[in-house]
Amino acid sequence: MALENVKHRAKMVMNMATESKKIGAEDPRKILHSLKVGLAMAAVSLIYYFDLFRDGYSTGSGLYAMWAVNTVAVVFEFSIGATIGKGVNRTLATVVGGALGVGAHGATSFAGNTAESIMLAFIIFFICGVATFGRFIPKLKARNDYFFLIVIVTYGLIAVSTFRGEKLIEMAEKRLSTVLVGYATVLVCCCICPCWAGQDLHTLVATNIDTLGTFLADFGDEYFETANSNDKSHEIRASMEGYRAVINSKSVEESLVNFAKWEPRHGKFRYWHPWDHYVKIGAFTRECACKLDALHACLDSDMQAPSGIRERMKEACTAMSSECGNALREAAQGMRTMTRSALADAHVSNAEAGANNLKLLLQTPVWGDARLLDVCPAATVASLLVQIVSCTADVVDSVHQLANLSKFSNPNEVKPHHTHADVVLVNLPIGNVER
Repeated sequence: MALENVKHRAKMVMNMATESKKIGAEDPRKILHSLKVGLAMAAVSLIYYFDLFRDGYSTGSGLYAMWAVNTVAVVFEFSIGATIGKGVNRTLATVVGGALGVGAHGATSFAGNTAESIMLAFIIFFICGVATFGRFIPKLKARNDYFFLIVIVTYGLIAVSTFRGEKLIEMAEKRLSTVLVGYATVLVCCCICPCWAGQDLHTLVATNIDTLGTFLADFGDEYFETANSNDKSHEIRASMEGYRAVINSKSVEESLVNFAKWEPRHGKFRYWHPWDHYVKIGAFTRECACKLDALHACLDSDMQAPSGIRERMKEACTAMSSECGNALREAAQGMRTMTRSALADAHVSNAEAGANNLKLLLQTPVWGDARLLDVCPAATVASLLVQIVSCTADVVDSVHQLANLSKFSNPNEVKPHHTHADVVLVNLPIGNVER
């Protein structure tokens, strides 16, 4: 029994080591961030160990130095934006909370002990209640939730303390100074290989768009050649399922937007960069991803259209899917390089032309004696593809708007090449349709 427990624990340790190695390999910045946190914590601790400020921080059993250490532990986040945001909120909250605490004591000092206690309790009730309610307001919570929390903590510590007069002011001053020391240490460490939330947001949104483009580029061939499944087909199916992560990316994008707003100018991201516009692009991208989820279900659905019906729609649907995929990948590439996409609009135009031709095909009486149950699966795919064309146009337009707002550079003039859709649209099976 003991041997089994040892083996089980050894297996857990091995699994943890494997998982740690995987996390470090996926993003080495996480290892570097861990080292920077350790460095910042060690640096600020030296103030306490060696009393570098001559009794300025070690007085009172190291209470004030612990505030500096606590600041590093709480404020130091993975990205520069998150760190600055927390640091600014913590500093301002310390000032506001300290000022309210000192002011509360000054305003109630004229009363007797009993009356002063009652008045202080009422003020604490009012201020903490208002600050807590502020944390429920969405716009304030997004960027200032930590501010309200620290206001409550700082004000409570000072207002409830037994200090009076000069000692009270001294307490507030030292708490603020130690917070600033801790924050200064964090900023110094942040300068070592900084991680920018703005860059991560930009890369995430571009990658999500590219993921949708990859799905659509492969969907047409996969759907209309389901009978020829092989190992390569399984690999393509696996790569197509990346769209699922796009559906769940809203919270990550919104967090990165809030962090990016705190960051100074870096790389190609200027001051007042339109970070909020990434939320709009993300919304269009997730809307498209949801339709891809429905489209993906058609691949393995128990109800499949007969090969004859699918063959009539194959050319048009494959062209639409391919052109939408190319448009999204062009838009994603333009975002990555921060250049204006030269070919995305051409692909969208081809996809829209294909959608119009497909609508005409669906309106014609060319289905013979086909049963409704046979036509529905194919009609579902066609309908979803038509909606996806509209979503693709929205995504591409929103990327163009970002390019205008962010002043993306213009690429060299590229003459649009003769695309597959240009050929397909001429040969769509609607030539003999009566209109």
